[in-house]
Amino acid sequence: MKHFIGLDVSVKETAVCIVDESGKICREVKVHSHPGDLLAVMKDPSWNIERIGLEAGPLSQWLFEGLARAGLPVICIETRHVKAFLKAQPNKTDRNDARGIAQMMRVNLYRPVHVKTLTSQKRRALLTARKLLQGKAIAIENDIRGLLRNFGLKVGVVGTVKFEERIRELVEGMPDLEELMGALLSARNKLRAEFARLHKKVLASAEEDATCKRLMTIPGVGAVTALAYTATIDIPQRFRSSKAVGPILGLTPKLNESGESKRVGRISLCGDGMMRTLLYEAAQTLLTRVTKWSWLKAWAMNVAKRRGMRKAIVALARRLAVIMHRMWLDGVGFRWTREATAPII
Repeated sequence: MKHFIGLDVSVKETAVCIVDESGKICREVKVHSHPGDLLAVMKDPSWNIERIGLEAGPLSQWLFEGLARAGLPVICIETRHVKAFLKAQPNKTDRNDARGIAQMMRVNLYRPVHVKTLTSQKRRALLTARKLLQGKAIAIENDIRGLLRNFGLKVGVVGTVKFEERIRELVEGMPDLEELMGALLSARNKLRAEFARLHKKVLASAEEDATCKRLMTIPGVGAVTALAYTATIDIPQRFRSSKAVGPILGLTPKLNESGESKRVGRISLCGDGMMRTLLYEAAQTLLTRVTKWSWLKAWAMNVAKRRGMRKAIVALARRLAVIMHRMWLDGVGFRWTREATAPII
């Protein structure tokens, strides 16, 4: 008899539920959220394990790798599908969630999620840390502006390099503010220094990767966007078509249809938010800052004439994602003229 396992993972403990092919619960237990403790439960020779369901989450990649390395048929499943399936239960507990996931595995009602390779996970961690330091430094700068504004001191328009000089100039002769701003500027300088170090590491990583260098031949696409794209897509062959990348990144409109009503809304915003933001910035750069014309910029400008600049940038961001995927698979650089452009399938 086949058995199906559902795992509801939390930081400390994981609820495990094992059911047979008729839906009968065979065993329920809670163990520490560690691959070794989970394997101790599942390695019982009496279990004929068909599928193991694991909801996508912070610990899912680590646990998935540990179980998959042991040869178990583990599947990482989509969070939104799990939430919709478990919503029918009146009481939400770890035990009931594990039961629901086990039943999802039994009736084959789930959508698998791709678990990234270790290289992509490290690249993603690097990009996330870089973005975090940048955001904290900007937050301190904005707080400094707000604090000084209470005393009638306006920083005005000033760049990153001359920001500290401008602040010290404003608080000169005011000992209390000098001490306060000195502490904030010291923290800000430390964050900026560490951000610059990680940014250099991002540039070096992109320069060493052949795929990133190829993607950077697209106007508007820099090292950060290229590295983030390779970390997000991870394995390009997992997409049947290059056009499937747009919906995965949330760059296609939502459709709400019921009876005679049919409404096409804004983009879905599902998937990786960081990658979507970087593609939007790359598209904006291509349309507004890149002076050299290409067939891609001409296409986007025609869209802007018909639908407006904002929609044109979103459409261009989606097309950039598609083109980058096709370039990755074909191993070719960006073609500036349409005559030399291969069709996207």
